[in-house]
Amino acid sequence: MDPRPPLPPFTRESAIEKVRMAEDAWNSRDPDRVVKVYTEDTRWRNRAEFPVGRDAVHAFLVRKWAKELDYRLIKELWAFEANRIAVRFVYEWHDDSGQWFRSHGNENWQFDDLGYMEQRHASINDQPIRESERVFHWPLGPRPAEHPGLTEVGAGRFSRP
Repeated sequence: MDPRPPLPPFTRESAIEKVRMAEDAWNSRDPDRVVKVYTEDTRWRNRAEFPVGRDAVHAFLVRKWAKELDYRLIKELWAFEANRIAVRFVYEWHDDSGQWFRSHGNENWQFDDLGYMEQRHASINDQPIRESERVFHWPLGPRPAEHPGLTEVGAGRFSRP
């Protein structure tokens, strides 16, 4: 397999780049594209699912985006060290009944020497919201470069008192 830069060990700048590349890929909602950044034997924990291997991850992503419609995501670097990156994220989506949700979470990633993700551990909470409470309004696809990240948007605005 060809290297997938940036490669570990990560610097702050390369970790931020890796996070944005992941965000852009996930915002494509293309399982064929997304699955290519994982090792063949990648191991995940995503809520109560534990897919192992690219084929299982691909099937997971197909199910995910069949349910989570008009999905828009922002990821932000939280911490990094050597071959590991921690991110926080928020995404908005609606189901087939039109109910909107805001999903908040954290992910811990571990990469191999070639820059492929070996492990992904995600903790996610879904919050029903009204359509008028949505914050992410860019056209489907990658977040525009000029759109603020979570810190600039004010991540605290996503919690209710």
